[in-house]
Amino acid sequence: MKESKVFDCTMIEFDKHSHVKGNISVIENGKTVPFDIRRAYWLYDIPGGKSRGGHAHKDLRQLIVAVSGSFTVTLDDGNVKRTFLLNRPYQGLLVVPGIWRTLDDFSSGSVCLVLASHPYSEDDYIRNYEDFIEYKK
Repeated sequence: MKESKVFDCTMIEFDKHSHVKGNISVIENGKTVPFDIRRAYWLYDIPGGKSRGGHAHKDLRQLIVAVSGSFTVTLDDGNVKRTFLLNRPYQGLLVVPGIWRTLDDFSSGSVCLVLASHPYSEDDYIRNYEDFIEYKK
């Protein structure tokens, strides 16, 4: 999706069920997430001051969730940048294809869960920002 814009990306709020024993939120294919989840992975123990991401995807859609702690996600469509603070485990950031993303400012003990629409494929990645700008043209 070369024509995708950062405004095509949005925060999604999950149902939050509160109980004296704690809270629970649920994510379901085709209901909560607007794609079928084909892969899940999580980032943790990120050293202070380090960034993750720094790439774009040609076809992959992602839902990024701060299941613990907080971090920022900066999205870039080649023209406009938007930064989101993720710090609630009942919210996720939907990222569409064709968007450069960088994850920064990880709090101590933070865990970033990523739900992805496709299995891993190196061919789907754009890892160089100049190549990304060329791709968007």
